[in-house]
Amino acid sequence: MYSLLLIIIFIAFISLGLPDSLLGSGWPAMQPQLSVPISYAGIISMIIAAGTIISSLLSDRLTKKFGVGLVTAISVLMTAAALLGFSISGSFILLCLWAIPYGLGAGAVDAALNNYVAVHYTSKHMNWLHCFWGIGAMTGPYIMGFYLTQGLEWSNGYMTVGVLQTVLVVILFCSLPLWKKREAGSAGEPVPAKKISQLLQIRGVKYVLFAFFSYCALEITAGLWASTYLVNQRGVSVETAAWYASLFFIGITAGRFLSGFISNQLGDKKMILIGIYIIFFGVAAIWIPTGTDLLCLIGLILIGLGCAPIYPSIIHSTPENFGAENSQAIVGLQMASAYTGSTFMPPLFGMVANFTGFYLYPIYLLIFAILILIMINTANKSIARKGEMKNAE
Repeated sequence: MYSLLLIIIFIAFISLGLPDSLLGSGWPAMQPQLSVPISYAGIISMIIAAGTIISSLLSDRLTKKFGVGLVTAISVLMTAAALLGFSISGSFILLCLWAIPYGLGAGAVDAALNNYVAVHYTSKHMNWLHCFWGIGAMTGPYIMGFYLTQGLEWSNGYMTVGVLQTVLVVILFCSLPLWKKREAGSAGEPVPAKKISQLLQIRGVKYVLFAFFSYCALEITAGLWASTYLVNQRGVSVETAAWYASLFFIGITAGRFLSGFISNQLGDKKMILIGIYIIFFGVAAIWIPTGTDLLCLIGLILIGLGCAPIYPSIIHSTPENFGAENSQAIVGLQMASAYTGSTFMPPLFGMVANFTGFYLYPIYLLIFAILILIMINTANKSIARKGEMKNAE
């Protein structure tokens, strides 16, 4: 039962990653048909992000009331319905409307499953969980690309992913007895949901949230603007730059797979710090001016590898740092911080770079890497002081 449920969770995270890249890969074909400015993709993305932030903040109350299994099943049902809705939408307004359940479903399932694995499974399982998300995120564009290269409509890509999500919904509802049995076996006294203001008073929480914000700002900025930086600042061809940029995502996915083999031995804190230091080396590699593209290639891979263990390790350490009774609510706050950083900071860099130049790309990444390091170290010291105070009592 333990292994079967874990397999279902891994499949759910592949499914969670599948639609994440569909809008970006399909928008060049969608935009002319919808007769809207190319920038309107950002509006859809913002609506989805707003939904994910809201449902992440509500995840603690939802899971306490309905259980992780049911929340996951209903959330995936919402995203499946939204994706199928995207596939039959012929107007921009309809896409915006379907983006609402899309975001609400994605945020709830993300927070619920992350916390469930953090509480019930080991650090290696958390790293592999996010590795499976990467597999889904890399597969989505291939599905969309397949239909577009065959001369078919972008709607076929959304339809295919929507059908795959629907199959997962059936699996999830059939697996509800497994979730209930596991939750009943580990359930203690019910703990009332805490207000956000109460959670923020817990030592270290604020620092971890800001670290999460900074991490996601770095990760999404790195992936979004890598090709543009290489073309504009390093003179790399458009085709080569696109390939180099994909290495960043390959680095994250491969890094999380490899992290699973060593994370239990090293522990979450060391994995986070190792990841940050690898990012520093990666940023330096793409910053140093050379006559070859090789150093940029190595740098993007290193940034991806460095990013790999940070996100899953911060989440997995949440029950240990702040107590299992608070972890679902705090993971929800972490997800909200993550989506806020990934939604607003990459576009901010684009706006700044339009005026100053894309040479700021490695500097921007370095600033957030330093912020992650400062916030994580400050959080660790604050949590350690809390432990010392408790022992003194």
